[in-house]
Amino acid sequence: MQTTKFREARLPWYTIYPAVSEFSGAVGAEAYEEWLRNLPADDPVSLYLHVPFCRSACWYCGFPTTITRHDAPILNYLAALRDEIRLVSERVPKTLPVSDIHFGGGTPSLIGPAEFLALMEFLRCRFAISKTATVAIEIDPRTLTPEMAEGLGAAGVNRASLGVQSFDPIVQKAINRIQSEAQTSAAVEVLRRHGVSRINFDLIYGLPHQTVESCVETVRAAVAMRPDRLALFGYSHIPSQVENQRLIEAEFLPDSAARAEQYAAVAVTLIAAGYRQIGLDHFALPDDELALAQETGRLRRNSLGYSADTCRTLIGFGASAIGRIGQGYVQNEVTRDIYIQHIAVGRLATSKGHRLTDDDRVRAAIIERLMCDFEADVPAICVAHGSDPIRLRGSDERLAMLAKDGIVDFENGLVRVRREHRFGIRAVAAAFDAFRDGLTYPAVEGKHTTRKLTQGVSFAGENELPSCGARLVVKRRKMST
Repeated sequence: MQTTKFREARLPWYTIYPAVSEFSGAVGAEAYEEWLRNLPADDPVSLYLHVPFCRSACWYCGFPTTITRHDAPILNYLAALRDEIRLVSERVPKTLPVSDIHFGGGTPSLIGPAEFLALMEFLRCRFAISKTATVAIEIDPRTLTPEMAEGLGAAGVNRASLGVQSFDPIVQKAINRIQSEAQTSAAVEVLRRHGVSRINFDLIYGLPHQTVESCVETVRAAVAMRPDRLALFGYSHIPSQVENQRLIEAEFLPDSAARAEQYAAVAVTLIAAGYRQIGLDHFALPDDELALAQETGRLRRNSLGYSADTCRTLIGFGASAIGRIGQGYVQNEVTRDIYIQHIAVGRLATSKGHRLTDDDRVRAAIIERLMCDFEADVPAICVAHGSDPIRLRGSDERLAMLAKDGIVDFENGLVRVRREHRFGIRAVAAAFDAFRDGLTYPAVEGKHTTRKLTQGVSFAGENELPSCGARLVVKRRKMST
């Protein structure tokens, strides 16, 4: 059955192209330093800061994090983070303007209020942060204190992404994440009270004991809190690669058909509640930046997932963080201690990257439009990049197969994914991926596929979770992004 085939295909999530799996040590600290020195002085940039700490382990999570009950490791890491910010800011042409900042993790809200305010002040000393900049942070509602919420507001944070996953207590127990609706609602209330007015929720389907009914109940509870956005990610069970997932009882995981039903039910419920579907896995209120970007054709897809951020440069700070410069991509050392060692001796912590070719750029542009708009005018994109469409002729056979299977309409270079098959958008994007020979399908563990989000989500590994620095490492190293 074609719908099942494309749903289960082992494909990248295409937050970036090429994927992290194509990065190599040929691009290291020296190349990154050169790229930084050649940055346009007046172009706004985005900043991503990765904080890889949590208070407890969620068994579904595939991101590399450190579990700590103490603040000392976090403070030591923050010192290295500040040093890296200084090192980078000393290598750019002048004080760069910043329009977007994102704190990801882990749980970056574990940073204490005073320390977070000091970090933001340091960033403002080293970069020209716009007064209208989006400053976002990922939050675990279970550990958010009123003091930290007040500190976030005082520091200028205006968007928060809250991990919810599921409100079903049976599911929560099965994944070791007990989080009540009251805790989440209290977090939303205290954040809004202190000026963090834009709220995102992250939800997961395909978890153990999860049903269509429990997914819909979770969504209805979430919608009652009226977040501006919701991201819906599918759990991928890969215990051979993610040790903590071995604590999840695989026999209680829904199969592929059940997962598809859960996703569809959640999407229908959110749309009925007034949210607009954005790309593959996001939903937003009509006045949210993502919805407005989609309306005006400005929706982007980058290492943090779907975004309204139009900056061409993303500077990543912290262990495993990924950056995007005009010449290509870079990634910091993944291991926290090694990252700190590099920074301590005054050396950039870049461990690998990819220098973009002209062919990479045109393929990335086509893939981004497909992922954002579910269609792409291939000849027009090629012309805009000074490329001859005939160079992409190898994609025709793959597109013809997708057209034969009823996934796309393909005529005069315009590729359009049929609405009922939008879940197969990654298979369409893969037709333009020069690093792939065609569709491949995963070896399954038990009866479940080993899919994952491009980090995301996110990210960010093989788990379809919100994308950010560490998440990208796991998702992309194992499946590619």
